[in-house]
Amino acid sequence: MKIYAGLAGISAALLVATVAAPAASAADGTGPTGSAPIATVNIQGITVDKQASDTTKSIVAANAGVAAAAANVCGTGYTISVSAARYGTYGTTYTWTNGKTTGSSYYDKPICAVFFNDTGVAHSMRLKLADNYTDTADVEDSGTFSSYAGPLYHHRHG
Repeated sequence: MKIYAGLAGISAALLVATVAAPAASAADGTGPTGSAPIATVNIQGITVDKQASDTTKSIVAANAGVAAAAANVCGTGYTISVSAARYGTYGTTYTWTNGKTTGSSYYDKPICAVFFNDTGVAHSMRLKLADNYTDTADVEDSGTFSSYAGPLYHHRHG
């Protein structure tokens, strides 16, 4: 799963965050549909996927209030932080899941992505969510936003 986030006019380069997790198996509780739920840890009241990167865990710990706001934007059920990526002083992307798989692997999870604008002023922003399956269409939100781009949802049907 990849998230593309950018602020137009600030950088000519497209900011890219890759959401990745190690391969998982039913033995570790993250297997296909019907197996045990995803293993999580609690970081300042935020539920985080135990397999999330150390960077994601530190971003959530540094600003748990913003992480919680991102989860609220995603809506009911999206309560497990999967990934977070910081883009300097421009913003932070957050991805969330509901802890269920919809296919045969760890990566077949419903995902919600939000790109929070940390500049304090409205900017042209673009958020694009793409998965690793060629038959699943990418989703995108772009425009001028003062708070955030998204939420975007990706739900692979297994």
